[in-house]
Amino acid sequence: MVNFFPGVADRAVFAPDKMQKLDCFATPRLRLGLNCFEPGQSQQVHAHEGADKFYLVLSGKATVTVGDETREVGAGDLVFAPEGVPHGVPAAHQRTVMLIGITRQP
Repeated sequence: MVNFFPGVADRAVFAPDKMQKLDCFATPRLRLGLNCFEPGQSQQVHAHEGADKFYLVLSGKATVTVGDETREVGAGDLVFAPEGVPHGVPAAHQRTVMLIGITRQP
């Protein structure tokens, strides 16, 4: 049975050695998950071919890079990385939880 109302914030898990990734759900068209960072942890800059990505910061504060632009983001901020544009999280400044979504292009 599909859970149409998955809780996300209470699913966050953290590890001292590296950022944690948790899947909330995935379909052929959309993958939704959590990226959970302790202060100082990062996500390497990378790009997705054939898919857009967004980050919604649920809690905490981090630096995010999309293309040539780098900004500090916090709870409530939304970041969009179009297909093929490099993006990542150079550093979390606080314990940070981001809801991430990747959409597959038809």
